[in-house]
Amino acid sequence: MSATTVMTTPPLPAGRTLRLGLSRVAYEVRTYFRQGDSVFFTFLFPLVFLTIFSVAFSNVNFGKDAAGHVVTAADYYLPAMLAAGLLLSGLQNMSIDIAGERSDGTLKRLGGSPLPVFSYFIGKIGQVLVTGLLQAALLILVAATAFGVRLPSDPSRWLTFAWVFLLGVTTCAVLGIALSALPRTGKSATAVIIPITLILQFISGVYLQFNVLPIWLQNFASLFPLKWLAQGMRSVFLPDGFAVLENGHEWNLTGVLIATAIWLVVGLVLCRVTFRWIRKDS
Repeated sequence: MSATTVMTTPPLPAGRTLRLGLSRVAYEVRTYFRQGDSVFFTFLFPLVFLTIFSVAFSNVNFGKDAAGHVVTAADYYLPAMLAAGLLLSGLQNMSIDIAGERSDGTLKRLGGSPLPVFSYFIGKIGQVLVTGLLQAALLILVAATAFGVRLPSDPSRWLTFAWVFLLGVTTCAVLGIALSALPRTGKSATAVIIPITLILQFISGVYLQFNVLPIWLQNFASLFPLKWLAQGMRSVFLPDGFAVLENGHEWNLTGVLIATAIWLVVGLVLCRVTFRWIRKDS
């Protein structure tokens, strides 16, 4: 007779789990910037589009603020590109990256190590926070210096920017982890994920003015977080008079908070249900 002994790794203390997660943040950031395609399609992509729109529509008057200053294309598209950056750095990059790691055996190796899943998540979400913050700073810097965008002087607007950014980037990162279970292989991840993020950008007021879309499409876009993140960013960088172009003719920051928080909870639940070091059908 033979007995089979099942070896289980006891859970690590919370402090060590956190330290392991924080140590992985630096590793994930270094790995991210070594991948040229990820840097372009998630980090520099919004900057490229901000430049294209600012130059292509440089002669278009999008309106005026209370002081009579003309709202340029750069003024108008800066908040849209900031919101798109959250989606690309969080949801798109995260889902494609993790799907690739699952496909090439990286997750299998990590699953056989003492690294807790929570530490792995901390590393991934921390990487998105760092790269998302750098991306936002670069967008704002280029918009202000190269295209003359007038930045808000009211501290309350920057406070709004801070919580919309933090809540948005965390939500997108968590949803990216959950969505990584959708592609069957790392090679198919790009083909599966990018169309989803591209469609969301077109219907959420990133590339097209949200108020010119059909009402039914506006209502459909309101089911997803990107529309709310773009609206929150517009409330920071556009004059208050532009609020009439939104659903309900107001910025509705309470709605931004509630909708994004709901998606954060949904993402956390999906991560708990769907995340595996190894696919069940592999």
